[in-house]
Amino acid sequence: MEKRVSVSISEGVADVRLVRADKMNALDAAMFDALVATSARLAHEKGVRAVVLSGEGRAFCAGLDMGRFAAMKDSGGNGIAGGEERDLKARTHGLANFPQAAVWGWRQLPVPVIAAIQGVAFGGGFQLALGADMRFLSPDARMSIMEIKWGLVPDMAGTPILASLVRDDILRELTYTGRIFSAQEALSYGLATRICDDPRAAALEVAREISGKSPDAIRAAKRLLNNLSVDPGPALLAESVEEMKLMGGPNQLEAVRANMEKRPPRFVDV
Repeated sequence: MEKRVSVSISEGVADVRLVRADKMNALDAAMFDALVATSARLAHEKGVRAVVLSGEGRAFCAGLDMGRFAAMKDSGGNGIAGGEERDLKARTHGLANFPQAAVWGWRQLPVPVIAAIQGVAFGGGFQLALGADMRFLSPDARMSIMEIKWGLVPDMAGTPILASLVRDDILRELTYTGRIFSAQEALSYGLATRICDDPRAAALEVAREISGKSPDAIRAAKRLLNNLSVDPGPALLAESVEEMKLMGGPNQLEAVRANMEKRPPRFVDV
C-alpha cells in the first residue's frame, strides 16, 4: 500500500504531512486509515508537545477521492466515506465513527494541532483542517463546505466544530451553497487563524514556541478549551444519521451523476 502520511518528530514538534501530492492529497481509503492511525499514535507518543498538519504539493487536501464518487455513480452503492461500506451510526472511536475519527482524532489529541493550508481544502479536506486548533492559510488558499455538490452533508465531525467558529447565517449559507471562499473570507468568518506567505513555516515556528512551554500546562489548557464546547456527541451522531439517509438515494445519486457527466442535475421531489 502506498504511503499516505509521513511523520517526523523534532524538538517536541510532530511534523505530519499528507503525501499524496499527485492526487492533491485526496481522501481515499488508505488516507482515512493513515489519518486515524497517525492521530492515535501521536496521542500516546511521549515527547510530542505540538503537531503541524500539512499537505505536500499544491493542495492541503482536495476532499474525497473522485474514484469513490465514480464508483457510487456506477454502482449506486453507499459507504463512500472511509472506503468500504460502513454503518456510519456505529460509534467505533469514542463519540465518533471511523470517518469522523480522521478529523475528530486531531481535535482530541492532548496537544495543540496547527493546520498549514495551501491551495485548496474542499469538503472532507476542509473538515480535516477543522480538526486542528489553529489554521494558517496561504493568501491564495481556497475552502469550501462542498458536500452539497454531491448531494451530501458534512459528516466528518465538521458540524459541531463549525458551530463554535462561524456565525449561524454564514454557516448556513456556506453549507447550503457549497461555494468556494477565499483565505481572506475564511479569516473574516473565523475559519482562519492567520494568513501567511508560508503557512507551514509559520506553523512550525508557533509549534516550536508552544513546545517550549510547560507541557502540563499546555495539555491542561487544551482540555479546558475542548470542554468549553457544547457536548459534541449528539451532533456527531446526527451527522451520521442524516448522511446515511442521503447516501444512495435517488437525488444523491443524481447529484453525483450530473457532476461526473458535467450536466445540470434533474432532481425530483420525494
